[in-house]
Amino acid sequence: MPPPRRVAVIGAGAAGLAATKALLDAGLDTVTYEKGDRPGGLWARGNSSGLSPAYASLHLNTSKGRTQFADFPMPASWPDYPSADLVAGYLADYARTFGLVPHIRYGTTVVSVEREDEAETTAGRPRPAARPAAGDPPGTGHAWRVTTDTGDTARYDAVVVANGHNWDPRLPEPGYPGSFSGTGIHAHEYRTAEIFRDRRVLVVGMGNSAMDIAVDASYTARGPVLLSARRGVHIVPKYLFGRPADATGGALSVLPWRIRQRIAQTLLTLAVGPPQRYGLPAPAGGLFQNHPTVSDTILHRLTHGEVAARPGIDRFEGDRVVFTDGSSDPVDVIVWATGYRVTIPFLSTRWTGGDPERLPLYKRVFHLDDPGLAFVGLMQSTGAALPVVEAQAKLAAAHLSGAYALPTAAEQRRSTDRDLRDATARWGSDRRPRMRIDFDRYLADLSRETKAGRARARAAGRRTAPASRAQNTEESTV
Repeated sequence: MPPPRRVAVIGAGAAGLAATKALLDAGLDTVTYEKGDRPGGLWARGNSSGLSPAYASLHLNTSKGRTQFADFPMPASWPDYPSADLVAGYLADYARTFGLVPHIRYGTTVVSVEREDEAETTAGRPRPAARPAAGDPPGTGHAWRVTTDTGDTARYDAVVVANGHNWDPRLPEPGYPGSFSGTGIHAHEYRTAEIFRDRRVLVVGMGNSAMDIAVDASYTARGPVLLSARRGVHIVPKYLFGRPADATGGALSVLPWRIRQRIAQTLLTLAVGPPQRYGLPAPAGGLFQNHPTVSDTILHRLTHGEVAARPGIDRFEGDRVVFTDGSSDPVDVIVWATGYRVTIPFLSTRWTGGDPERLPLYKRVFHLDDPGLAFVGLMQSTGAALPVVEAQAKLAAAHLSGAYALPTAAEQRRSTDRDLRDATARWGSDRRPRMRIDFDRYLADLSRETKAGRARARAAGRRTAPASRAQNTEESTV
């Protein structure tokens, strides 16, 4: 079977750009759909998509050496923790440098991705009985139809989903009893601390955004900013012993994660002490079991009384928030830094199972029912995202070009089930275990899998990937 000639990529954020580059490098005709008016996705402040949560003070919480694409290092002159605006510029430079821009269709929202048999059933025609096996060669089975908000439809041999998962705000469900007479916003809406000027502010959450916003607000708000959380997290400063805190991650990755946990937790305790020392709740799990918050500034503001810790919310009474310990405070603004839902609005439940957070994927890339549907970035990493999406993109491109062969469908399912068991044992069943990956271990595993898959392809006598990029062609309509 010849490899697919046309591949659609959904999204032009970091994951979509990495996918576009990898597919073009593999010689595949690639079209990338982007809702916004520029590359960079969530990093691009002011993007017309309206999906970016980037605020003025946002910086990387992983160091540039552990964040950059392997194919496109960040400038040596940059600080260890670049700003969101620098990262957005970096992604735009990446797109220009590798010739991705002509392949991106800006201002285009994908509303539907269907396999042809699915589309035919929708149109009233019978669905073919045969379905491609997960391990079949690329190009086996049915083509995909991609439909945009303008009604345009195009046919592709494969689709790479790279739409991100930090743009659909999640609020507490169910809501808290009582009524709040002040203003509530989600962290996704926050841009600058001026909105807090002379107002009493409560930030709910313990993630990186919650800490950043609490610190920002502490310089403009009236009185100390209240920081509420039901459970604690480990707080890691950006520098430990004069180096970026994540600089030793690669060296320790050869050790079992529980040994790494003991070493890292000991170092962290020596450096800053436990969160309880600062009035914060005890972490719900050990380091590397829940995502730590990386901040140099929150502990400073706590120890200076500009931010004050509070337990979880119990109820609202007008302008007062009552907490689970019985205390209460008057509040004008609540910032819900409570995370995001994983949403893939253009895929039917046939492909997501109704809950994208629980979607099983082989190596977090290939759909088990049809590897012509691949995903880049549908994961939660213990480290940076960019090296992960770069490796995922290269794996997807290798398969779709015929250079890499998947194992059998049964082997894929066994591997995916094993990954879920390991993730559940480490992170728990309620912390998106399907999506969780250990940054260094996962990258090493993908490297091994790529080599194994290339050997399988050679053994099967597959045609290797073309040496040069294919030229983009005009979209055909169906």
